[in-house]
Amino acid sequence: MHRTELADFLRRRRARLGPADVGLTPGPRRRTPGLRREEVAQLTGMSTDYYTRLEQARGPRPSRQMLTALARALRLTDDERDHLFHLVGEEPPRDATTSGHVRPGLLRVLDRLYDTPAQVVTDWGDVLAQNAMAAALVGDITARPPGDRNFVRSFFLRRRPDIGLFPPEDMAEHARIHVANLRAVVAARPGDPAPAALVAELRAASAEFAALWETHEVAVRRSTVKRFVHPVVGELELDCEVLLSAEHAQRLIVHTAVPGSESSERLELLRVVGLQNLTPSG
Repeated sequence: MHRTELADFLRRRRARLGPADVGLTPGPRRRTPGLRREEVAQLTGMSTDYYTRLEQARGPRPSRQMLTALARALRLTDDERDHLFHLVGEEPPRDATTSGHVRPGLLRVLDRLYDTPAQVVTDWGDVLAQNAMAAALVGDITARPPGDRNFVRSFFLRRRPDIGLFPPEDMAEHARIHVANLRAVVAARPGDPAPAALVAELRAASAEFAALWETHEVAVRRSTVKRFVHPVVGELELDCEVLLSAEHAQRLIVHTAVPGSESSERLELLRVVGLQNLTPSG
């Protein structure tokens, strides 16, 4: 616990707020700006003496419940809240569920990636948005019924040995990565029912998934190189960049080809034929 830094952080955040900012009556004229210590204590439900000791770097370690109350009382941003928890040596709270709402700014980025496949997905595999190039490469997943837009479910339950997006020799590695990433997500957000339900479904329906789940491998999905098999343009080797949006547990996945490579030429051809419905759907 960083007592001195915690005390300084609390004092500075208290000083930037006025009573009106937190729904309190201003009252008599104040000698200094900001909330009074007793007002913060009132807002958090702790004693004034307890809060005073925190600001004097001599207080006991606050509980997680108390940290949450302080973050709310001092109107901390998500980043500031996380910093508060870190100063006390605690892991910041995580959202209990995955948001299916894609921020407008992220959608604008997606719209501008007109010449390379890109899509926004949840960290457990639900496809939320695609650009035209992504639909041309992997199929228009967002056009499917809502319950059929998860690419992990599709991988284990819908794939066929003679039709696939990936070379047969790469399938085992993709399966391993899907399961390892899903295990990390379930552990990180135990209160989110959607990833847990997907795991239960796949363990019951796929012997391959169940066997991989028992290995207890954990690996968060990160940037890598992937090979795709397209029925029109052939095989493409693409760099897969994974950009995280931690607030909503969402990821922007962008696929690019090395300039001047054969895959780059095939990606350009895919852009030309991208408006045609010539791609596999899963």
